[in-house]
Amino acid sequence: MATLFVDKIDPQSGTSLEIGSSGDTITIPSGATITNNGTQTGFGGTNTPNFKVSNTGNQSLSNGTLTKLTFDTEVFDSDSAFASNKFTVPSGKAGKYAITFQAFMEGSNDVRVMRGYVYKNGSALSSMQTRLAFNGDIIDAGSPVGFIVSGVLNLSVSDYLEAYVYIFNNGGGTYQANAVNNVFQGYKIIE
Repeated sequence: MATLFVDKIDPQSGTSLEIGSSGDTITIPSGATITNNGTQTGFGGTNTPNFKVSNTGNQSLSNGTLTKLTFDTEVFDSDSAFASNKFTVPSGKAGKYAITFQAFMEGSNDVRVMRGYVYKNGSALSSMQTRLAFNGDIIDAGSPVGFIVSGVLNLSVSDYLEAYVYIFNNGGGTYQANAVNNVFQGYKIIE
């Protein structure tokens, strides 16, 4: 039996090329490279679900209190999975997710400590929090302060994520979560 080696399959221009039939398995061996110089169809994937939310108004933050941030603007939400200020993993969409939460605060009192948290199913994630402590120094009243929390989470169907802020300032009172810069976003990573 003769073995045929072909470097190129080249049908007549404008025709379709089909490899295999329904039910067949096409195997690409280890070490082989697939290069796509045309339109991607049927392989690869999309990073869905994905979401990005922000808010149009400031939110008051009480001194020494953990506050769940509210988001009233969906910039995008591919699977309608963000509602009631939380993202919930839809059916069939378990996997690894890249998540980012950023917030900036402004107020009339000096800041000593600010923390940002991503909560999963009602509990703070140690892998998704930040703490800014100013070690005796303070951020002057009226100066904006902020943080970005980001990470990769392994999420199951129905897991939900929320964004929280804790602030402690020298004189009590409130700070405002700045609407322009508060963003909570994420997407499923293609595996």
